[in-house]
Amino acid sequence: MQGRLTPLVIGIAGGTGSGKTTVVKSIIERVGSHRIACLSHDAYYRDLTHLSLEERQRVNFDHPDSLETDLLIEHIQQLKQWKPVRMPVYDFARHTRTEQTILVEPRRIILVDGILIFYEPALRALFDVKLFVDTDPDIRFIRRLQRDIVERGRTTDSVIRQYLETVRPMHLEFVEPTKRYADVIIPEGGMNIVALDMVIARIEKLLGEESSAE
Repeated sequence: MQGRLTPLVIGIAGGTGSGKTTVVKSIIERVGSHRIACLSHDAYYRDLTHLSLEERQRVNFDHPDSLETDLLIEHIQQLKQWKPVRMPVYDFARHTRTEQTILVEPRRIILVDGILIFYEPALRALFDVKLFVDTDPDIRFIRRLQRDIVERGRTTDSVIRQYLETVRPMHLEFVEPTKRYADVIIPEGGMNIVALDMVIARIEKLLGEESSAE
């Protein structure tokens, strides 16, 4: 019975703009959305409604303390017990959590992505498979610049300033070192078809072994 199987938890880490979203989409397309529950660490930024907009803009959002990781851990544990969760919705233009949530139903695979998901030992311990998407810094910056302007309403100057002041130094201090925890490092993200084929094959094998064990 499917409800008695323990979901497989997969973590996808990597620097900002590395291509994590492309890898997530590729796995969903290949494995099937009906088998996957997705959680993004980005959704778990702390609620800053008690601060003014100016104060929020000064927060270092690339530091681990800016994220409510305990809540993400709790949600993963609930999904592993086949219980649905409500993932927060974050407003990146106003730097605060909205009143909305997204209902995430439990599935055979729990897919979690984020730049810092391998940093916290308690969170890292929940992953059965750990993937790190590794992309050149200049490509990552260009992707972040485009995304933040188009999707998050930022100005070019604000994106560049944030990258130099917090994104780059925090990446070097907290993100890059976690590469050593990865089971698989994927260069060039979703563009690396060979690596993705290997990852998909491994996921299918693990699912098959888990089903046989039941």
